[in-house]
Parts: sequence; C-alpha cells; structure tokens
Amino acid sequence: MSTQKSIPLIDFSNFLKSSDLKVAQEIGKACAEYGFFTLTHHGVDETLQSELENLSQQFFGQNLEEKMKISMKLGGRAWRGYFPVGEELTSGQADHKEGVYFGEEIGDQDPRVQQGLPLHGKNLFPQFPAGFKDVVLKYELAMTNLAHELMRAISMSLDLAPNYFHQHFTEDPLILFRIFHYPATSSEKEDQYPWGVGEHTDYGLLTLLKQDDKGGLEAKIKEDWISVPPVPNSFVCNVGDMLDYLTQGKYRSLPHRVKNISGKSRYSFPFFFDPNFKAKIQALNGSFENTVMAHNRWDHADLYQFKGTYGDYLLKKVSKVFPVLAQSKLK
Repeated sequence: MSTQKSIPLIDFSNFLKSSDLKVAQEIGKACAEYGFFTLTHHGVDETLQSELENLSQQFFGQNLEEKMKISMKLGGRAWRGYFPVGEELTSGQADHKEGVYFGEEIGDQDPRVQQGLPLHGKNLFPQFPAGFKDVVLKYELAMTNLAHELMRAISMSLDLAPNYFHQHFTEDPLILFRIFHYPATSSEKEDQYPWGVGEHTDYGLLTLLKQDDKGGLEAKIKEDWISVPPVPNSFVCNVGDMLDYLTQGKYRSLPHRVKNISGKSRYSFPFFFDPNFKAKIQALNGSFENTVMAHNRWDHADLYQFKGTYGDYLLKKVSKVFPVLAQSKLK
C-alpha cells in the first residue's frame, strides 16, 4: 500500500454560500483523478453527528438477542434492519462487521409500498437506545440536503445546469443509510474474516461517509491502495457506479475496502445518494463521447454495457450481498 498519495481535501463553505464555480471545479477534478475527496465545512451539525455516534455505540453494545429484535429478516422488501457479523458478503466473502440498514421512512399507504417496490418502506428502529429514531431521521435529512448541494456542484463541474441531476435523476432520490460496527480483530478472526469490508465499488451516484477516528479505510487510486485517514468533522465522498456510467468514465467509481487494525471497535456511517429507483440510466446526452477508458473493475464487469433502470442495477447487486435473504424478500 502506497503512503505517498492522499485524496483531495475540499472546503465546501464557499459553495454553500454562493455556488462558487471554483469549488465545483475542484470537486470535478477530484472525481476525475481520484474518485474520492474529503469534504470539510459542509454545514452538517456536529452535535447531531456526535449524538448519532453515541447512540450507535449504545445499540451495538447490546447482546445479540436484543439487536436481533430488528433483524433484517423482519424488514421484508423494504430491506431494513440489523445483521450480525459475517452475514453480509462482499465478492462472496463474509465481512467482519455488523450493521443496521436504514432508508427513507415511507409509510404503508405510500403508492411505492402499495406496489411492493423493493427497498421502499418503513425502517426498523430499536426501543433502545431512546431517541435513536429521531436522530437517524434528522441525520438522513441533513445528509440528503448536503447531497443535493454536492450534486449541484457536480452538475456545474460537468458544464451542465446546476439542477441537471435533480431534474433527471434525484428529484426523488433513493436514500440508503448504513451504520456499521467493525469489532476489533485478531489473528484467529483474520483467517475467518480477512477484511472488515472487501474490495468493492458503490452502486449509486455519490457516497458520503462519516467515519470515526480509528482509521482502516483504503482506496485504490491509480493501482495503489492508499489510506484514507479520518479528518475531524468531515465526510469522505466517493463516486458511485451510476455517476461513472453517466459520465462514461470521466468520473470514476474506484474500489475501496476496510480493515480495522486499531485494536478497538470501529464505527462508520455511509450515506448513499442514488438515482430514483425507476430512473432510466443512460449516458449524459453525448457530452462525454469517447471518454470511456478500458479498465479492470474489481468485479470484472463491463459497467458501460448496462441497460435499464437504477432499480434493475441495484437489485442485481444487493442480491449478492445477502443471497439467502434476497431469495425470499426481493423476488
């Protein structure tokens, strides 16, 4: 792993104040050259972040029986709830983490739920700790607002209208939020679980990651694995497969992985900002003709051959993460 490179650090304050084109161009350059950047001065309340982290630690500190009261097996087609260590797979390999899946809170009477649309519905919230639901939903709202601003900046970086992505893909985005706990590892556990999360790319447009101070995240930049160290009150942002596809490789969805070597529990909070489930995915109006670059993806797939909606793409991917659960819940 190389220690000579680092992902760009971008101050977002001027864009939030005045839609500064210079900041948008910095983000575009980072998306093209690295596929990753660290965002500071983003406007998300630091107290809210601390509350989320504290409540998450309390939830995961419970025994397995208590956590399983909101098991994903109870979440149905909404694909929400808790999973224990070893049940989530990356490239067929069990990850050394446990977690909770959340999404937009959608009531039973919503037409999308009535239609049985996968990945839409109510969240499963635990009774303990008190206040967890309110904090999670407030955090999701704050992150959704920030993601809309980031996509405005990305639109501008591509010489598109600031509302381009909002108009075509994200007026009603698919929101996916995860809270992950990576237990401290050991030599014995490493044989069973080589990685907290194995090599992968994200599926949607943009991921905004809050990570704690333990480290362990690595990104593959120009064939080198580099550490992405924690920066206080920041978010690690990375390009997803759909933004790579839409720009035909101008902005790159690049692999990343996690290994918790801190000797302590590690917590991370990835927020996925994705196109609408029914949005048709196609390249951006010929703006990036001939920009596709041949590259070997971690999964050996040809991303640019995909045809269909974002929901089509996403369901094929998530069915490999929890294959047994997918057979019963997503059919």
